[in-house]
Amino acid sequence: MPQPRRDPASLESWQDPDARPFLEIRGATKVFDGATYAVDDVSLKIFRGEFFSLLGASGCGKSTLLRMLAGLERCTQGHILIEDEDITDLPPFERPVNMMFQSYALFPHMTVEQNVAFGLRQEHLSRQEIRTRVEEMLELVRMTGFSRRKPDQLSGGQRQRVALARSLAKQPKLLLLDEPLGALDRKLRESTQFELVNIQERVGTTFIMVTHDQEEAMTMSTRLAVMDAGRILQVGTPSEVYEYPGNRFVAEFIGAANLFDGRVASTDGDRVTIQTEGAPSDIVMHHAQPLAIGTPVTVALRPEKIRLLDEPPQEDVNWIRGTVREIGYLGDVSIYHVGTEGGLTVQVQVTNRGRQTLGPLTWDDVVCLGWDTDSGVVLPA
Repeated sequence: MPQPRRDPASLESWQDPDARPFLEIRGATKVFDGATYAVDDVSLKIFRGEFFSLLGASGCGKSTLLRMLAGLERCTQGHILIEDEDITDLPPFERPVNMMFQSYALFPHMTVEQNVAFGLRQEHLSRQEIRTRVEEMLELVRMTGFSRRKPDQLSGGQRQRVALARSLAKQPKLLLLDEPLGALDRKLRESTQFELVNIQERVGTTFIMVTHDQEEAMTMSTRLAVMDAGRILQVGTPSEVYEYPGNRFVAEFIGAANLFDGRVASTDGDRVTIQTEGAPSDIVMHHAQPLAIGTPVTVALRPEKIRLLDEPPQEDVNWIRGTVREIGYLGDVSIYHVGTEGGLTVQVQVTNRGRQTLGPLTWDDVVCLGWDTDSGVVLPA
């Protein structure tokens, strides 16, 4: 039976100071050729039952870190622990870990049933136990009727399910997924995201996924880590990372963001006034941490947080006048690129609530843009 969804009012494992991590990475470093740091002093705690994602661009070190967890790459420095047991020097076959590769790596000469059973036969389980386990896994991924087929007789989505069944058949404590949906077309990838999350909740296995797809990581993860140049820049739930990026890189990498550079002009409690070069008015934002006058900062605003105004607000803060330069109609939303009087280009996203063949705005229209004091975040410059 599917497990109940997490109670939003309950304390999550990573929020509980007394909870012990299921997987702990301590100062893991991987150096190639004595000089290239693929993974640079990464420390991370992941808790039992999480669907955790390592997110970053190509070459950021996320796949190397995954291979270090699997034992396919040795740590140059640092330690990896599962349930307080140091597995840093254990070979892959002695770790309670399995890995699902991006290519799926199915044996073309074997049937679906034989592919799923392969790892179980390597462990010399009885025929009855193997048969039972294979039937359970094929039922889990809804592939029971395809047991006699070979991989070349399956669609991409079906091969992905078989690879998942084979990975779970050995009942690993930790399952690693390397771009598991990368070979699927967009429509199938979107539907498979929810299916994979539901399967993970049913089996209760801890999943760690590597992906460069931001939407994929946001949809599937309990938490995610944004990586760049071998380091982890921020760890948090999808909403935390999106709404409260910790730095400029994360703000730009996760979704779209408008960035306004300026300096702190004044503070009043948790409100900070920022003077910028590209806006005709001051920007006033909520910010919990104290900032000294003159501190260089960047204000990050998501496109959907900005409103189209008929005229400047009476408070004369948090607004910009500009001219519509580009329009993108995406069906559910429209994207406007507005060129400001200060030379900036601001991206605005508007939900299309009614059917229309032509948007309310057109090219070269002059508009005012406004936002609330809690619509964005103030970042160190």
